[in-house]
Order: sequence, then C-alpha cells, then structure tokens
Amino acid sequence: MYISRGRCLLLDMITARGWTQSHYARLTGRHKRMISHFCKNERAMQPEDIHAACLIFGCSEDQLHEWAINRKFMNEESQAAD
Repeated sequence: MYISRGRCLLLDMITARGWTQSHYARLTGRHKRMISHFCKNERAMQPEDIHAACLIFGCSEDQLHEWAINRKFMNEESQAAD
C-alpha cells in the first residue's frame, strides 16, 4: 500500500477557531515563522508538532493532513502474495 501525506490542514484548523498563526505559535512554543512554514506547506510538521496540534485541537494525526492512498498498488501487492 502506498500512502502519501498531502496538504497540511493546520491553517484551516487555526482559522476555524478564529485564531491567528501567532496565537497558535504562542500555544505551542514554536516561532510564528515555523507555524507559517507549516501552514504554507513549505515544511513538514515534526512528530512533536503533530502531537502538540492533536492535543490543542483534540484531533487525531490523520486529521492534520490530506492523505492520498494508492489502492491500485495495494491491490497489486495482495494479488502478488497469492
């Protein structure tokens, strides 16, 4: 199975709460520039950043990004195993 992490949804979550990136940065202890990089999909969130976001937003890791799953590849793998 091939899974690819897509667009980061952090900005959507911050905006939905009526917060600014600066406010979110203060909550996490990260510099606002780093939060901006995450929101613009210029840098990937580190595991610690993902965990912090999950605690703050009460969500799971899979809700922080769009995900692409290549099911064709998954089907080919299962057929090859038979």
